Amino acid sequence: MMAETLTLTESAAKRVAWIAQKQAKPAILRLSVEGGGCSGFQYKFDLAESADGDDSVSETDGVKLVVDPISLDLVSGSVVDFVESLGGAAFKVENPQAAAGCGCGSSFGI
Repeated sequence: MMAETLTLTESAAKRVAWIAQKQAKPAILRLSVEGGGCSGFQYKFDLAESADGDDSVSETDGVKLVVDPISLDLVSGSVVDFVESLGGAAFKVENPQAAAGCGCGSSFGI
């Protein structure tokens, strides 16, 4: 199932491909949402071996971003980017649904 509701930037796709190559895994990034964090929910990133049957999948430069249906409700419309700054390098979710965020950028509220 293709989802146009999620976007993986070229920068994030390159980073996932690099990490996947180092770990000899497929270039599939799983984004999930868990309860917790400073604002109520937090993002979790993992490399996945494959997409599950009910996952939403979007693809950029051959790299897949997969999200389970429950998490998709909370991140629909988001852009996943990879940013490098003085504070370090990290995947960042630009979530239009997030009403509140926190300084760490990995937690959000709706």
